[in-house]
Amino acid sequence: MKLLYNPGSSTYKKTPETAMQLTTLSGLIAVLFYLISSVNQGRRLQNRTATTEPGSAVFIFGLLAVLAHAVSASGIIKKDAGFHFGIVEISTLITASISLLVLVSSLRKPLSNLILGLFPLAILSILASIFIHSSYPPRDIGLGIASHILLSILAYSILTMAALQATLLAFQNYQLRNRHAASVIKRFPPLQDMEAFLFELLWVGQVLLSLGIIAGFIFVEDMWAQGLPHKTFFSLLAWMVFAALLWGRHKLGWRGTTAIRFTLTGFLLLIVGFYGSKFVLEYILS
Repeated sequence: MKLLYNPGSSTYKKTPETAMQLTTLSGLIAVLFYLISSVNQGRRLQNRTATTEPGSAVFIFGLLAVLAHAVSASGIIKKDAGFHFGIVEISTLITASISLLVLVSSLRKPLSNLILGLFPLAILSILASIFIHSSYPPRDIGLGIASHILLSILAYSILTMAALQATLLAFQNYQLRNRHAASVIKRFPPLQDMEAFLFELLWVGQVLLSLGIIAGFIFVEDMWAQGLPHKTFFSLLAWMVFAALLWGRHKLGWRGTTAIRFTLTGFLLLIVGFYGSKFVLEYILS
């Protein structure tokens, strides 16, 4: 690897080319470990004795993948000129955050089945961040904007987990209603437990989304000039959908298909708001 020697110091400094090589290598290592972990989880689901907890191989390779993914995402986003928050850059950071949350939470909650849907998304985000480069310029950010971004990423991560959980719940519900449950479904947690955990995710995600929106209104300056009304509008719509669902659950006992539809609708609004605004900023207004 290419290094530069600093005459005033006894240390060596990495060149941009070296940093990019490290970023690419760590990303490809993460892809390999995600694949190994996913294959192991798939085999566990085919095993009739499998539990909802992740096996040691699934967890270890998944954790190694997340660590390598974090190194890759850090190199993709942090540039000499500031932080690069383009579509592909922010996507790889979000999937790394979700993967870490799922792995850690799966030690206590029935989340290991989400790995089969999540890790392929993480792989796609890594490959996109390596081979696709956004023209959106890097920029310095202050503490206030950093808090808004961090809260938003955590909210998107938790609500993505909720959307995946709702998708699994929809499949499980459909199979049970039609009385031809697939063998994989038989190794899912009970329907009531799946649904209860869905609402736990929604409550946490809604709190984080609320804090992220508030931080945005406080710290983001001149939102109209930055083309952010689109993102704000859809984020508020999503917030209202999730709020209505949580209220309906508490007051009216909403569950089942209603909970699934509200969850997926709110998540779709978030995706349209976030990626729609990023697409407009990067590819239309740039």
